[in-house]
Amino acid sequence: MIGVFDSGVGGLSVLAEIRRLMPVADLTYVADRSHAPYGTKNLEEVKGLALDVAQMLVDKGATTLVVACNTASAAALESLRDRFPKVSVVGMEPAVKPAAIASATGVIGVFATAATFQGELFDTVVSAHASDVRVVTVACPGWVDLVEKGETGGTDVVELVQAVVGPVLAGGADTLVLGCTHFSFLKPTIATVAGPEIRVIDPTPAVAAQTSRVASEEGNGSLEFVASGSLEEFENLVDRLSELERLRPALPFPT
Repeated sequence: MIGVFDSGVGGLSVLAEIRRLMPVADLTYVADRSHAPYGTKNLEEVKGLALDVAQMLVDKGATTLVVACNTASAAALESLRDRFPKVSVVGMEPAVKPAAIASATGVIGVFATAATFQGELFDTVVSAHASDVRVVTVACPGWVDLVEKGETGGTDVVELVQAVVGPVLAGGADTLVLGCTHFSFLKPTIATVAGPEIRVIDPTPAVAAQTSRVASEEGNGSLEFVASGSLEEFENLVDRLSELERLRPALPFPT
């Protein structure tokens, strides 16, 4: 079984891509919505939450863990690999390297959460792959809130996205990186606001591809959802944001 988790519904973007690539794999998705958003918490707290969710998934039989959350990856990726050495762990890494390669102006914009930017992972990636470009970082907690409410389009969303993206483009950026899985659901709006000449990079397909390389494709195609907080609200968001088929109701997060 492949266990996929996030603080909320952002990781559904990763889950959907894994399902597309691995249609018969058994998948369990955990949304820790009672502790969302992770991006406004300190990294030690996020690490503890991530380790707890991962332990639950391993106890349920997960042989691969997908940390479908940039903040949790920044806080806990190495700790997860240390604690579960027999489990394959796939995490989110800001797509700074392809952005730096693609940029003609030498300026890239990275949209994420404040906690993601505080982690060593982000600094390491920038130092290794973007030393020759200017990296403009913007924390966008309001974007996470939009997606957690199921709001991904419309005039109000466009205006909020424009307020963030506009100054980054005015600063010369020609390539934008989505550094939070929630932002995948806003990509069409971001791309529209940015215009056709601006490249918007979403790492979700690359993470799903890596999962398909390290995880077994054997299974019955089962899909199980587990969530803390309101199960009804979570189920409504799954149906609204994705085309994933819920074969049965979501299960409550074990206490």
